[in-house]
Amino acid sequence: MTLQQLKYAIEVANRGSMNEAAKRLFISQPSLSNAIKDLEEELRITIFERTNKGISLSKEGAEFLGYARQVVEQAELLEGRYLNAKPSPQHFSVSTQHYAFAVNAFVNLVQEYGQDEYELALRETKTYEIIQDVKTLRSEIGILYLNEFNAKVINKLLKDAGLQFTSLFTARPHIFISIKNPLAKQSIVTIDELQNYPYLSFEQGEYNSFHFSEEILSTLSHKKSIRVNDRATLFNLLIGLNGYTISTGVLSADLNGNEIIPVPLACDETINVGWISHKNATLSKLGAAYVEALHEAIAT
Repeated sequence: MTLQQLKYAIEVANRGSMNEAAKRLFISQPSLSNAIKDLEEELRITIFERTNKGISLSKEGAEFLGYARQVVEQAELLEGRYLNAKPSPQHFSVSTQHYAFAVNAFVNLVQEYGQDEYELALRETKTYEIIQDVKTLRSEIGILYLNEFNAKVINKLLKDAGLQFTSLFTARPHIFISIKNPLAKQSIVTIDELQNYPYLSFEQGEYNSFHFSEEILSTLSHKKSIRVNDRATLFNLLIGLNGYTISTGVLSADLNGNEIIPVPLACDETINVGWISHKNATLSKLGAAYVEALHEAIAT
């Protein structure tokens, strides 16, 4: 087993494609495939499952890559310290539901750990895709929520994918509204008081089940309902149409300004927001730093 083989395996996992990884590594696809096969035979494990549709990471492979990343990171530190080599670009990716604190934490991560070169990704995406991204190691960490309604479905998907959920915080539901909304002056809002205002929610695409909704109380009917794909559009509609959405109440004024405010919603539900990762994989340096940044972001 060589350091080069470990780097090859990591690149294949990052790209999700043997062909794309070969291009990035400037080697032929057959050479890369043979190197990965030799590594798997030596270790007597299957790192990547191969089908007609492409490759996917196995459970054994996810565990192996957790260790491989640590070895490569330490080797790069040694090279930079003793060989005066140029540090390799840092890699890290996170997939998340549309939370401002997740973006805030990402900003803080880049400011603290960013170097001259890095290749990072922040994917605000759909609930099902978050789970798939982490399962395939397209992202090291995913951020989503559990509650009494969706926990059974989401936990089954996580278990089947070999993933674990770690709680960040539990919150009472709030609505996000414009400061000009007539409800903005209230200390608490009821469901009935929201009936005449447009309800805004995030589109979940092909997996548009109530259990994958980013908003709790997803089974309620609404007289006025609008689905959007991104947080900027949703916030514009909150202001332009006096709409509302249901979320955690955690909002970043630094990133989103003071035009949107949270108001507590009168209901008995709770929202358990947390991060998901592979059960048997140790977080990379940037992964661990991002989790720390998440805790700092929600504490402010």
